[in-house]
Amino acid sequence: MVDCNDLERAVGFWKDLLGLEEKARFPGYVFLGRVSPKGPRLAFQQVPEPKTVKNRVHLDLEAEDPKAVVARAISLGASHLADHEMPGIRWTVMADPEGNEFCIAALG
Repeated sequence: MVDCNDLERAVGFWKDLLGLEEKARFPGYVFLGRVSPKGPRLAFQQVPEPKTVKNRVHLDLEAEDPKAVVARAISLGASHLADHEMPGIRWTVMADPEGNEFCIAALG
């Protein structure tokens, strides 16, 4: 469940970035999933307040072409926060339009 103050903006961002479709909608909640019914789902809950502190949990997305995914995320409204690298992995820390941190990583 991803808390968000602007439900439509958050849902639109993640839907476009990950290529998901809306699976269910209830007042204050939207569930996104893959086109396949067996795919994972991502859920959003509208909350009254904006994010104010660091996430306790965040998504890490592995990508074959992380630079392209970072560019796409930025074009959809994400912010670039930092780049990190260590042996065997490099990742970019991003924030979605609601300020929730997530990473785009490449192994190898």
